Amino acid sequence: MPAQFSWIDQRLVREHYLDQLDAYAMALYLFLVTVADAQGLSWYGDGAIARILSMDTERLHRSRTGLIQAQLLAYVPPVYQILALDKPLPPKAAPHPTMVPAPTSTLTTTDISASTTVQAHLKALHDALGKRP
Repeated sequence: MPAQFSWIDQRLVREHYLDQLDAYAMALYLFLVTVADAQGLSWYGDGAIARILSMDTERLHRSRTGLIQAQLLAYVPPVYQILALDKPLPPKAAPHPTMVPAPTSTLTTTDISASTTVQAHLKALHDALGKRP
């Protein structure tokens, strides 16, 4: 196996995480899982991601928001972090995959919560490496 190989957790399907997402959000997740480092971090910019995945910036924003709401991703510009699947999602009726609601504002409480999570992870990484942010 290649040195940079990783598996994608089957719980994404078995525990219905993917049921909440449209194909664009799934493509974004796959891309981020593929390029993330050992801590799940990616510094790819939105322009590069949108170009690679052939989506406009509004679609990228909706896809990112869907992943944040599904508790699969944290995002503090410009850093993305893939989150661990620590506990199963509570059972609920899955929406139709193409029916992901558009964001109502550019900054949500989910974004703020995700921002705090990523900042805490980054601080822990810096502390472990003996670096200052």
